[in-house]
Amino acid sequence: MSPLPELNLNLGITDNPASSLDGENGEGVVVRTDSGLRKYTITLLISDQETGKINLKIREKEVEIPTYKLTITDDKTEETKSYQVTRDTLNFVKSKTKKSFLSFFGFKRFDKTSFLYENIAFEPHLESLEKFDISRYRKLSDDILTYELQGNGKRILLYAGDINGFQKPENTEQYFVVVDNNNGRSFIGDILYREKFLKLTPKVELQVIKRKKVPKNFEYDDKGNIKKLIYL
Repeated sequence: MSPLPELNLNLGITDNPASSLDGENGEGVVVRTDSGLRKYTITLLISDQETGKINLKIREKEVEIPTYKLTITDDKTEETKSYQVTRDTLNFVKSKTKKSFLSFFGFKRFDKTSFLYENIAFEPHLESLEKFDISRYRKLSDDILTYELQGNGKRILLYAGDINGFQKPENTEQYFVVVDNNNGRSFIGDILYREKFLKLTPKVELQVIKRKKVPKNFEYDDKGNIKKLIYL
């Protein structure tokens, strides 16, 4: 059963001659009116502040990806909580092996292989902050919460759930992955708590702050650790 909406009831005066609420002489009378349903907003802010790193599987290989601060709040409770989120979408390009001098003697274990990934990250183009209404594109199933949005002509996914089970959908060019050290359940619980507390299904707004420096390529060692970042 859906929660009851919160009504914003105000006192008003009507002077409409055809109104059955008017007095006998047509003078205005005080009536109680519903000025509309109050709809609150949950705000998700993806910042440009780097907070840590996670390991994410891309094409069967786990690689290290930086995370950024994600803040969630709403304009009724004004409670603010912070999580981490990725901002970089990586595609494998090529690998290269640097041979050691011992390689000529058959000792291949001293060779060093690195892996190059191209970064296709979403960044606001015109403004330092871009906003998206993602309320209508919310999906919740099996401890996974996703929102979809369109930006720069591309489809973007915001994913919260088990990062080990994350796979980029074929029709999605870019993605943000929420990290909360609880397989996304803390973030999902936070969203559901606010939705229940706000009673009426709230508007959900995603805000993305433009980064000053965006990596164009990631180079990794054979253990998936970042070896070098190449910037635009």
